Amino acid sequence: MAGTTLDVAVMKDVLVVLGTAGVVVPLMHRWKVGSVLGFLLAGAVLGPFGLARFTSEIPWISWITVEKRDEIAGIADFGVVFLLFVIGLELSLARLSSLKRLVFGLGGFQVLLSGALIGAFALQFGQSPRAALVLGACLALSSTAVVVEVLAEQKRLSTTTGRTAFAILLFQDLAVVPILFMVETMGGADDGGSIWLGIALALAQGVAVVAAIVVAGRLLLRPLFRTVADTASAELFMAAILFVAIATGVATALAGLSMALGAFVAGLLLAETEYRRAIEATIEPFKGLLLGVFFFSVGMSVDLDFVAAHPLSVVAGALGLVGVKTAVTALGARAFGIPLSHSVKTGLLIGAGGEFAFIVVGLAGGLRLVDAATSSYVLAVVSLSMAAIPAFDFLGKRLSREIERHAPADPVTTIVPPVDGAVRALVVGHGRVGTLVADMLTEHRLPHLIIDRDAAVVAAGRRAGRPVYYGDAANPLFLTSCGIAEASAVVVTVDATAAADGIVDAVRKLRPDIVLIARARDAAHARRLYRKGVTHAVPETIEASLQLSEAALVGLGVAMGPVIASIHEKRDVFRHELSHAAEQSPNASADARRGSLGARRRPRS
Repeated sequence: MAGTTLDVAVMKDVLVVLGTAGVVVPLMHRWKVGSVLGFLLAGAVLGPFGLARFTSEIPWISWITVEKRDEIAGIADFGVVFLLFVIGLELSLARLSSLKRLVFGLGGFQVLLSGALIGAFALQFGQSPRAALVLGACLALSSTAVVVEVLAEQKRLSTTTGRTAFAILLFQDLAVVPILFMVETMGGADDGGSIWLGIALALAQGVAVVAAIVVAGRLLLRPLFRTVADTASAELFMAAILFVAIATGVATALAGLSMALGAFVAGLLLAETEYRRAIEATIEPFKGLLLGVFFFSVGMSVDLDFVAAHPLSVVAGALGLVGVKTAVTALGARAFGIPLSHSVKTGLLIGAGGEFAFIVVGLAGGLRLVDAATSSYVLAVVSLSMAAIPAFDFLGKRLSREIERHAPADPVTTIVPPVDGAVRALVVGHGRVGTLVADMLTEHRLPHLIIDRDAAVVAAGRRAGRPVYYGDAANPLFLTSCGIAEASAVVVTVDATAAADGIVDAVRKLRPDIVLIARARDAAHARRLYRKGVTHAVPETIEASLQLSEAALVGLGVAMGPVIASIHEKRDVFRHELSHAAEQSPNASADARRGSLGARRRPRS
């Protein structure tokens, strides 16, 4: 009986979290509240410091609340594992290299100076040197999840502000590893142990882990994922991702470190492969839910009684934290050549605390480096500052407009390099046609990204130095991972008609405005593609006929100039006829079902 009761209790907590994800968060989204903040607020309201306090007086409330964080700790910890995994996936060495000046320069400046100032304040308020070091380190970090969500929703990741903020967040995410090492080392050291020795040991361990990542990644991951990709099984591909992430986590846990650090290692391993974007698309559906559980548990940690008892202190702490970090970030950004208006916006985005404060403070509290009262205060301050990030972003945009309106033209013209290069075109298919299209884009210096579902083709393209990624271009999540939101054109070169149709549908659903050029098998397929909304369809049969005609005319002695002009004119006629016929089709879906025979019947013009 007891076992049945326990199972019901566990299932009830799972239902509460799923109900939050399926009902509460969508409602908050309609009210312009982000999903991360929605989970935070739901956790605070439904957690032990919220409605769950009244279960003894009102028993039925227990069915819509979670009384103990430990009851969902396992799922929440798995959310932390995936948070670190995703961050590691974003921290590829190539990405770090493209932003290295801002990542290690501006990012390092922000973390070190902010941490030093916050630690100094903590010392002044009576904290021990170790506690001050821990608090300074964790409060210097910002919320990658909330900031990136705010920028992505407004399509600002590719702007100067977005790239600068992302560069700082990249360094902060990278700094999490040595910070966790440092806290664990200090917690295990004797009272007379050297803090600096612990930090040095943590950094040395971190360097050793990164070295192991590079070696293992180059030796094992590509062969493993190429073998799995050859099966064309989405289930096996997901299993391989989970295997690498969890196995690496278990290995680091056996070595005395946390599974979250192992997940970070796994992310770095996979970020160096051509399968990174397919992995991002694969884990996207459940990554958000797992992170939601983590943020729900974070909200449960906020002591609402403490906030109610010390409202002015908590608000002052949140404003002070944002003020210090905003000033440091804005000054650093100006020093690195970022215009003043963007420096202010970036500073206000970076100023709030971040989710890793909950992890670090929780770990430090368990190791008795930080006392319970300080932990409650810090978590309340961080939660309030994170919840106010959209408001700070709005303030930053208002201040930025005022600065740009009143200030003289800024002589600084430094442009922050994009994260993955300014991808202007996506080429789907890396066969003979796709290779030629990519070669022409390269010749004209147009940044592009190539997609193919054949693992062997992808591997060969990578060996040739081409920007080829493995994945399914008909998957909207994969297209989003490839940067379709910022791209200017998509060129579909696959020869399978069904595959081309699916890709065109997926692209048009995401970007109705993008230039979309597709290869067609024949005139019937071209008409179907035009009905689906392509900008240009290029039928193989018609192009072959035009090229044969050109060669024949030139061979018969006709001058090259008139031949080229007539061929271009004929091509335009065909294009107009095909697109016009598609527009006049009375039943596009019926034509598609009838196939090429039905599509050959030309509709009335």
